[in-house]
Amino acid sequence: MKRKVVIGLASVLSLIFGLASCGIDMPKETVSSYETMTVDTTDIVLPVKFSAKMKGQADVTISPQVSGQLMKICVTEGQQVGRGQTLFIIDSRNAQHELESAQANLQAAQANLQAAEAQANSAKLEYESNKNLYEKKIVSSYMLENSKNNYNQALAAVSQAKSSITQAQAGVNRAKVNLGFCTITSPVSGVIGEIPVFAGDMVSPGTHLTIVSGNRQMEAEFSVPESVLEQNFASGKPQNIESALKLFPDVTFVMKNGTQYPYGGRITSATGIVNAATGTIACKATFPNPEGKLFSGIQGTVVLPANKRGVMVIPQAAVLRLQDKSLVYMVRPDSTATAVTVTTTDTGNGKDVIVTSGLNVGDRIVTVGANNLEEGQKVLFPEEVKSE
Repeated sequence: MKRKVVIGLASVLSLIFGLASCGIDMPKETVSSYETMTVDTTDIVLPVKFSAKMKGQADVTISPQVSGQLMKICVTEGQQVGRGQTLFIIDSRNAQHELESAQANLQAAQANLQAAEAQANSAKLEYESNKNLYEKKIVSSYMLENSKNNYNQALAAVSQAKSSITQAQAGVNRAKVNLGFCTITSPVSGVIGEIPVFAGDMVSPGTHLTIVSGNRQMEAEFSVPESVLEQNFASGKPQNIESALKLFPDVTFVMKNGTQYPYGGRITSATGIVNAATGTIACKATFPNPEGKLFSGIQGTVVLPANKRGVMVIPQAAVLRLQDKSLVYMVRPDSTATAVTVTTTDTGNGKDVIVTSGLNVGDRIVTVGANNLEEGQKVLFPEEVKSE
């Protein structure tokens, strides 16, 4: 067995010497430099993220104004409806009877007024006639006063009849309103939410029928740390919250599945009161929803771009994670590598990090292949000089 190994080695050596004697160049091992960069400062836009929940800008809870049996449900859950569109119909027979009764009362009051006015006209004529006769001393003062009293009573009856008409007209108007309440229409354009009732159910004021989400404009509700608002106040020196909000750039909304909503939004309101427990301020960002892709209740992330100026940005691949430490290989003047501990923050782009300590402007670091390095290993090599 040993003899075969020796023979094989001899064959390889003789092949190498044979190739060399024939003038064929053997491949030479080349050592290349690692990729490096010189640390410098730059400006970068960081995505600041806040958990958010969407809500229609005009979400309206639909409840009946009158009691009765629900006769018909005219819409379905998730249906897009317009303002004024019929949603539910409640049994209107009782309301119709009330309207007819009120109209009959009104007619009776109008007839009473006509009779009272006729009586007043007769009393007026009698009073005026007795007045003329009294001046001619044909009738006594008693008859004059008696006719005057009758006329005043007739005027009072007319006034009372007019009051009755006013009350009767109010009853008609009220009955018409109640009849109108039997047909429930949408106060806004939007999308129908859950419908927890069924046709035939008895409903009354306060019964929850559904919610119409006015989804042409959607609001993302989220909380912003007090420090973020303070930075905007310090940068632009606004006078109040309204002017501070104008300094914020457009924001984006990212769905739970990671998809970014195609339309940008603006932060439009803030409570102005800091939550003592969380140190945050409740804010709302308004997003257009022309295609109806946003729904009330969905959750996601509001992303606010924040400008960072004069920061040291290095590739994420240059940082080695060892337990609770982050290391970067810095290149010494003699081209050897030495590991330095750094602290970093994420840029959110998945490629770079910001170095907050451990490096200085002008330091040279290894950016590619750092995970294959050892302390003191040479990382820079001059280009090979070819022999003539």
